[in-house]
Amino acid sequence: MNIVQIKNALFKQATIFQTGGFRPTEKLGESWIGKVLWGTEGETVPSNFEPICTIFLNNLPYVSKELISYQLITIYMNFDVFNNLNEDNLVSFFKINCYTKLDELQKKNEQSTKIKPFPLTPLFIDNDTPSWEDSNNIALEIENEILRLELEEGIEYYEDIVEKLYSTHKVGGYPSFTQGGVSFGEDYPFVFQISSDEKARFNIVDSGSFYFFYNLEKQDWIVYCDFY
Repeated sequence: MNIVQIKNALFKQATIFQTGGFRPTEKLGESWIGKVLWGTEGETVPSNFEPICTIFLNNLPYVSKELISYQLITIYMNFDVFNNLNEDNLVSFFKINCYTKLDELQKKNEQSTKIKPFPLTPLFIDNDTPSWEDSNNIALEIENEILRLELEEGIEYYEDIVEKLYSTHKVGGYPSFTQGGVSFGEDYPFVFQISSDEKARFNIVDSGSFYFFYNLEKQDWIVYCDFY
């Protein structure tokens, strides 16, 4: 394999989000960090959970195939998660609501007291790559070809193959692990991440991210965190 073939094999599509940059409307279809704007009648959220984000999937340029039946995801978080990051699965510190229909939604407009809210602009990318340390997401044959080219032609993974690492709010693509990557098996693929956001004043320990893995059949989540 050459560099072009390796890129073709590795690159994935994703939707990344740019924080702010336009005048918000708070209308149906607008994604947010630091706010949950919509829900259904009768929903309850524990009092110690903060609204983290509103992600409308119906109008994104790319959505993970495990999420294509959903129109909207809203997330609340218990900030005590930061005292329990050694747990294998942090899902108990999150309330993740998935909606298949938009006509049943009601305006909630719940704002975080810890995150500065901003609307999110979705952007399509088709060149997402895993970090080299994330061996779980690089097939062995591709890894061997990269190592061969490094030895024979002096290439560098981050200089010659990676075009950009997207350590930001993201749906699809690869988890942008900052430490060694983890895998929860084929039954729990990575579907999106919420990352540290300087503009929203949201720092996950040290420029880290929360990664969300989803089992569609069981409708079950795993949430993982890493940071520098």
